[in-house]
Amino acid sequence: MTIKESHTTARTIADILDTKKGLEIALLDVGDLLQITEVFVIATGTSNRHVRTLADEVDEKLAELVDRTPFRVEGVTESEWVLLDYGDVVVHVFQPDTRAFYDLERLWADAPRIEWEPARQDA
Repeated sequence: MTIKESHTTARTIADILDTKKGLEIALLDVGDLLQITEVFVIATGTSNRHVRTLADEVDEKLAELVDRTPFRVEGVTESEWVLLDYGDVVVHVFQPDTRAFYDLERLWADAPRIEWEPARQDA
C-alpha cells in the first residue's frame, strides 16, 4: 500500500464510522513516528453496544467496499476499546472514559492530522 492509499482507506473508515454516528473521529498520520503502521483512525462510541456496532460496521463495509479484512481484532468482548488492525491502518474505537484515559491524540501529538470532513451535519 502507498501512503496515499492508506490515507484514502482511513478516510473511507472515517466515513463508515460517521454513518453510524461515531463521535470525535480523528485520523493521525503516524507513519513517520511508528514503523508498523501508517494511520490511526480514532473514534468514540457511546456504549459497549455502540462501540461494537461501529467496529462491526467498519469490518463489514471495508470488506464490501475495498475487499479488506483486518489482520487482527481485539477488545470486542469488553467493547471498551476495540482495535481493528489492517496493517497500514489501525482503527481504535473507544468508549469516552477509556479514550480519555489512554489519550492517543496526546500520546501521538507529533503526528499530523489527516484532513477529513464528516458528512453528518451534527458531527
